[in-house]
Amino acid sequence: MEIGTDEDHVHFLIQSVPAMMPSRIVQIMKSVSAKEIFKRHKEVKKVLWGGHFWTSGFYMNTVGRYGNEKVIQAYVEN
Repeated sequence: MEIGTDEDHVHFLIQSVPAMMPSRIVQIMKSVSAKEIFKRHKEVKKVLWGGHFWTSGFYMNTVGRYGNEKVIQAYVEN
């Protein structure tokens, strides 16, 4: 729903169905985005340590039915 960047990391606001594990969502997002970046910018893979675009870690939080999605979306956006 939203993507934002900071100096050394990226924020994603993702909406999904409850049937999918959050860690699987991250795995898919990392895989698809890395493939697209490497396809469009072949030079990127050459300058990365070990050729990996993403680190293995991530932080995730959820927005519940009564959570404040607008505040989180503004944070990610800015």
